[in-house]
Amino acid sequence: MAKPPLVFVLNGPNLNMLGRRQPKVYGRATLADIEKLCRERAAGLGLAVDFRQTNLEGELVGWVQEARKAAAGIVINAGAYTHTSVAILDALLMAEKPVIEVHLSNVFRRESFRHHSYVSPAAAGVIVGCGPLGYALALEALAGQLRGARKKAR
Repeated sequence: MAKPPLVFVLNGPNLNMLGRRQPKVYGRATLADIEKLCRERAAGLGLAVDFRQTNLEGELVGWVQEARKAAAGIVINAGAYTHTSVAILDALLMAEKPVIEVHLSNVFRRESFRHHSYVSPAAAGVIVGCGPLGYALALEALAGQLRGARKKAR
């Protein structure tokens, strides 16, 4: 039996504080709740998940680089680094893997500096404002892309 395709679900700064951090913006779900949701949805889609969070930009870049060889695709919520990190963009472009960008809040209803994403140019899709469900939707989108790639490879 073949191993299921591995998807890295990467989370940036302050997402470890979910449930306590601005619940009116981010909701009451914790990162552990989101990880559980991702693992359950991934299993239903025939995917495996490597779920990680860091507050360090360089560590996030390192994980994206690791995904180049270890993962079939990437779901990323880069947090505030979305709006500031060319390094993460460069790593995502070098990874040459399908990427889905996800944000819990609707960044377009927030401060104007959040309207620009350095991640988006590397992403096949962007999901914003759906709360934790956005992660499940990102996994569904990525699963569809991976199935399409497998069909083309046959």
